[in-house]
Parts: sequence; structure tokens; C-alpha cells
Amino acid sequence: MRTGRVLTYVLIAMLPILLVLGIWWGGHPEDLPGFARSGLVAHAEARVVDEALERISSDYYRPVGIGSLSNASLGGAVASLHDRFSPPSFTGIGVEVQPEHRGLSIVRVFDNSPAVRGGLKVGERIVAADGRTLEGLSPDIATGLIKGAPGTNVALRVEAPPPSGHRRGRGPTRPVTITRATISEPVVASTVKTFHGVKLGVVALATFSPGSHAEVHEAVERVLREGAKGIVFDLRDNGGGLVEEAQLIASNFIPHGVIVTTRGRSQPTQTLYAVGGAIPRSIPVVVLVDSNTASASEIVTAALQDHHRATVVGVHTFGKGVFQEETPLSNGGALDITVGEYFTPNGRNLGGGGIKQGAGVDPEVKVAHGVDTPYGLAVALNTLAAKVR
Repeated sequence: MRTGRVLTYVLIAMLPILLVLGIWWGGHPEDLPGFARSGLVAHAEARVVDEALERISSDYYRPVGIGSLSNASLGGAVASLHDRFSPPSFTGIGVEVQPEHRGLSIVRVFDNSPAVRGGLKVGERIVAADGRTLEGLSPDIATGLIKGAPGTNVALRVEAPPPSGHRRGRGPTRPVTITRATISEPVVASTVKTFHGVKLGVVALATFSPGSHAEVHEAVERVLREGAKGIVFDLRDNGGGLVEEAQLIASNFIPHGVIVTTRGRSQPTQTLYAVGGAIPRSIPVVVLVDSNTASASEIVTAALQDHHRATVVGVHTFGKGVFQEETPLSNGGALDITVGEYFTPNGRNLGGGGIKQGAGVDPEVKVAHGVDTPYGLAVALNTLAAKVR
């Protein structure tokens, strides 16, 4: 009996120590012995999975059963065994090109890139690289001659566009040496083009990433300072991004009023308004879109269309119509799921229930073929030039 009481007192005395050790090991499972660590970590990971499934079941914008989510999570685990792709960056000079027989036609020059510093312009053609002509080469070989290790130089020969009215002619050429660099997911490309004797700005946005509104604002102001009388806002192949960025970017063109309204099962209805700082309404705007223009891109396009602030040129957009929200999890990670639908200023929802392509934005000026080629941009510029007084 006496021995039992002693053991009881010892255990009681040790409880605070065991409690402290438990708290420590809970936050530092790597310090546990192997047999204990595997059990504790597995339990914590399972708890996070359960937490994520419950959050999806309660917050996803349409009801989803917990059972079907569990089955889908197993399928996703198997699918995740595929190799992962490389991060979204590349080495080069910072241009987007269209292959031609005589070389590579420049269709975009990304802002703050080596190509900008080298003076390359949209519409010019790269006809040689490091002394080798590009005429007749495959696109992969031609672009491969331009790409290379960051910090190395490439000597290009660049041909200017032919004189107006001589589409098949050859323009003058000049040598340009450019230092290659690592370019991480370019966001904005801008240029000023003279079309039908009028200076017009082209601002292309690749994604609605954090801070992209500032880059768009800077690009818009830049082309206006360079004398542009109107702006083509190019949202082709832009899959969207942050709703807040869409609100701020649309505010570059819309002085006041509703930009978008969002609604969800667990989300309060929220209306986002223009925040001010728009360019004068006397400056005409055209939005150029394609079938990959989605989500935040559609929010901006539809807002400009509903406010009669821009003419939309291209083909009908993707039709996503839903938005996502990132929610932190207990293990320090985060869950990014669809939590609601968005509606344009006129009350339209452009999506197909969040799981398929919807109607999207229907352009006023349709481009039946070649919207993703220089022809698509030419149609947008022609539409814009007709609006310039």
C-alpha cells in the first residue's frame, strides 16, 4: 500500500513535466523517437486532411457531400504522383514571338525586360541570331538560338516593319546585342503603335497577380505620355487571378460605380466599386479577348462593357463566373477553394456552374479566325482608330 501511494505521488509530481514535454514534442515532432514520431505526425496530417474536407463541405459555393470528397481525395493523391512541372520562369530576352518563314515576328515586348532595354518593338522581325539567319528554320530551333544562360549576350539582326502598303516587302535591318536574363512570369507588356496615322497604346496583361494593378496603371500612363489617343487592353490568354486586382485594374478606366458583386453560401454578398483615378472618358478603350480570357479577366471585361466604357473585340470568353478564397489551415498551410459566384454590374453571371465553360462575355466586334495572331490585334487597333476623334 505504501509503495502504491509513493508511485501515485511520483506520477502526480511528474504530470507538469510530462505536460510540458507533450507540448514541446507536439510542436517539434522531429525530436521524437522514430516509433513515436511516425504515429504523431501521421495523426496530425490526417487531422489537417479532415479539417480541409470539412471546410470544403461547409464553405464551397455549392453543397458537396463529405463522402464524395473523401473518395475524390484518394483519387487526387494517386494523381499527384505524376512528375511536377518546372516553375513559371524562363531565360531569354523578354519577347513573345510569332514564327514566320523569314524569322520571328515580335508580338509582345514585356515591360522591364532586356528586350525593352535593347529597343525592340512590336511588329519588328528577328531575322538572325549570332550570325545565323532564321529564315526557313523551325520555330523551336529559331527560338533556341535566342534563348541561353542568364548574363550571356545574343547578337540579333532585327528587321523593321515594311513601309505602309508594302506588307510583303522588307524593311531596313539593324544589329542589336541583348544580354539574356531570367524572366519570371511577365505580367504587363505595353507599346505605342501608329495605326492609320494615329498613335494608339497597347497594354497586355498576363495575369491578375498581387500588385499587377500598379503595373497596369504605370503602363497606361506611359503610353498616354507617349502620345497614345486610345488604348487596346489585351486580355487574351489571361486566366484571371485576384478579384481585388480586377477591381483596381478596372478602376483605371471606370471612374465610379459597381465593378462586380460576389455571392456565396458561407460568404456575405459583397459589392466592389471603382476606387477612383480613372483616365478621362474621352480616351477610347478596346478590350481584346479570346476563349482563354477567364475569371478576373472577365470581371474587368464585363464591367467595361456594362458601363459602356469599352468595345470588346475577339471571341466569347471562357465563362468561369466563380471565385476562390484562400483559408489558412492548422498546420500552417492553406486551402484554396471556390466559395462563390460573381455577377457583373448588370447582374450577369458568366459561368457554367463553376465546373464547365459558360456563356462568357460576348464581344461587340467578333474575330471569326485568328484572334490569337497579329490579325486579332490589328482588328482591335482598327476598331480603336475609328473611335479616335
